[in-house]
Amino acid sequence: MELLSTWGSLIPNYKCDIGDNLAAVIAGPNSNVCFFIATILCIYKIPQLGYGSAPVLNDQSQEPFFKRMFPNENNQYIAIVQLLLHFSWTWIGVIFIDDDSGQMFVQIVLPLFFQKGICLDFIEALPTMYFTTDISEMVAEWIGTYKVIMSSTANVVVLNGETYTMLFLRMYPQVSEFEDIQIKSRGKVWIMTAQMEFSSIPFQRFLDIDIIHGSLSIVIHSSDVPGFQQFLQMRNPTSDKEDGFIREFWQQAFSCVFLKTKVEKQDEDICSGEEKLENLPGSVFELGMTSHSYGVYNAVHAMAHALQSMYSAVSKHRAIGYGIRWKSVTQQPWQLHYFLRSISFNNSAGEKISFDQNGDLLAGFDIINWVTFSNQTFLKVKVGKIDPVHPKDKMFNFALDGIIWPSTFNQIQPMSLCNDYCHSGYSRRKKEGMPFCCFNCLLCPEGMISDQKDMDECFRCPEDQYPNENQDFCIPKKITFLSYEEPLGISFAFIALSFSAITALVLWIFIKHNNTPIVKANNRKLTYLLLFSLLLLFFSPLLFIGQPARMTCLLRQTVFGIIFSVAVSCVLGKTMVVVLAFMATKPGSRMRRWVGKGLANLVVFSSSLIQATICTVWLTIAPPFPDLDMHSMPEYIVLECNEGLVSMFYSVLGFLGFLAIVSFTVAFLARKLPDSFNEAKFIAFSMLVFCSVWLSFVPTYQSTKGKYLVAVEIFSILASSAGLLGCIFSPKCYIIVLRPELNRRGQLLTRNKNL
Repeated sequence: MELLSTWGSLIPNYKCDIGDNLAAVIAGPNSNVCFFIATILCIYKIPQLGYGSAPVLNDQSQEPFFKRMFPNENNQYIAIVQLLLHFSWTWIGVIFIDDDSGQMFVQIVLPLFFQKGICLDFIEALPTMYFTTDISEMVAEWIGTYKVIMSSTANVVVLNGETYTMLFLRMYPQVSEFEDIQIKSRGKVWIMTAQMEFSSIPFQRFLDIDIIHGSLSIVIHSSDVPGFQQFLQMRNPTSDKEDGFIREFWQQAFSCVFLKTKVEKQDEDICSGEEKLENLPGSVFELGMTSHSYGVYNAVHAMAHALQSMYSAVSKHRAIGYGIRWKSVTQQPWQLHYFLRSISFNNSAGEKISFDQNGDLLAGFDIINWVTFSNQTFLKVKVGKIDPVHPKDKMFNFALDGIIWPSTFNQIQPMSLCNDYCHSGYSRRKKEGMPFCCFNCLLCPEGMISDQKDMDECFRCPEDQYPNENQDFCIPKKITFLSYEEPLGISFAFIALSFSAITALVLWIFIKHNNTPIVKANNRKLTYLLLFSLLLLFFSPLLFIGQPARMTCLLRQTVFGIIFSVAVSCVLGKTMVVVLAFMATKPGSRMRRWVGKGLANLVVFSSSLIQATICTVWLTIAPPFPDLDMHSMPEYIVLECNEGLVSMFYSVLGFLGFLAIVSFTVAFLARKLPDSFNEAKFIAFSMLVFCSVWLSFVPTYQSTKGKYLVAVEIFSILASSAGLLGCIFSPKCYIIVLRPELNRRGQLLTRNKNL
């Protein structure tokens, strides 16, 4: 208000001075200061350069007159998001100043967080510092915010503040002592925006600054100005009469006083004026130029260059008398806006200074890491930069590996998550009633994996792979089949060859005793055909063992089905011959014409023909073929014979079952016929074994997987064939070999008389 008044008189809008006219104002560092100044000075169209926090100008007519020594804020907000994502910090807290600038921050940044999967444990507002604020209310808000921060499980807090916000931050460790708050102080990683700067007040000089140790700050890019430190070291409060603040600063910084008179006595230390600024701790005075000071420095030079440009322009177009030019300039302050908007120069640090179309400084940001020491000094270590000149994918350049973290984390990168990671082998499920980044970890279902942490869904391995025990990666499946190199395959092959040898021995015994009564009984040729069929049946499992090939797949089921049909039909023919022969002995029986070799041959031929027809149709329509079974055994790829049309396979088994049941029924009815060599009761028992084996085969076959499917069928073939061989031929071999006296015609007649 004084700047708009006559010097020495506070009468706004009344100024009669010829000189000392206001050309422009540099305002800051807080947004409320800039806002109040802009509200008044924009009426007079006076240019303003703001450093530090920028105000939110509700009146768009004010914007052309306010330029900021501050880059586009969106870049620093995006950089904060990049930092959070780089360290996987998805569970954070947010603190902001409760004013228009803070509300604008919330509106811009929170959607960015949510879009990138970052959620908030809390969002708290700090009280705005005004002189009219009730101090007790402000402290109460301050303590409430402290409680929320320290009770939070989030280890990272984004702090959007201003210069005085650092005063609050440094006071937090003392809050619990002053108010007897029973909350254990937790280490936090503070991420501070560029509007903040380190500041303190006199009583804080002895307070610990460890709370900011390990913090990260976004700051406006700055460079060392040549000669600045030498300039500071030359400041002397006793000789510098122009600076009205230096004596007050000197007394507060060095805790001393200047005597007003030589005879005056003071209990405090007396300032000599020879104290050295470089001896002050960093928490009291930074000897280097801060980013805000760098903004003031550039603002002064920008204004000087703009005035220079305007002076040059006016001197070219107006050839008027001495003194009129500057009078014209000061009476028309709006003329300076054109030159200020288009200003571009290199400062003494060698950096280009200019503004964009929105009035923001064309510059980038630096990312610094605060490192504090016990002597109240600190270092600002540059760990990254944000350069808007580069494309978006190259705008951010981080060197974050050497960051110093807060002491409570023992130099281990802090984690800030709502819950621990869901490790490989687990998937995430959102917790009901919690923010979207809070999850429960569920073990992947059987047969599925997750190979990265925090996966939303588990997935299946490729067909040729299977999950490991922890379900976090896939293992290639091994190829397997029933081979001659494994114990099961060797065992089956040995059993098959053994039974083949036994069958061949039985056939040799019967051929050798070809003319004995027990061999002649019940159709000798059918007996030989049955033994030969059994011999082939015992060889047939060899087609099932070994790597499936096209030919073996075509032969194994068809050969087995046809040979078994021949064998069972031989048993049926032998049984029917016995029954018909007994019935033909009755007086007047019409069965005499059916008794003979023709009936047995017809039964064998017709049964074999039907089975052969079924197999031929099967091979024609959908023949079996070699295939890979990827799913039946989780850890293996099974080489198998795909049966083609499964219904045909069960048709073959069904016809065999039909023959077996008929044979069992006929043999069961004929088991007590009076005949010395009647084998019907042995056939009945053998068919009972046969039917039991194959009835149990069907459910077992359907519930078995992989190569053991083949093993079940081989076992059924061997067991049923062995049942036929043992039950039918072992009694006859016993008589032929061990009781030859029973294998005589006389013995046969004697037994018939007894019957």
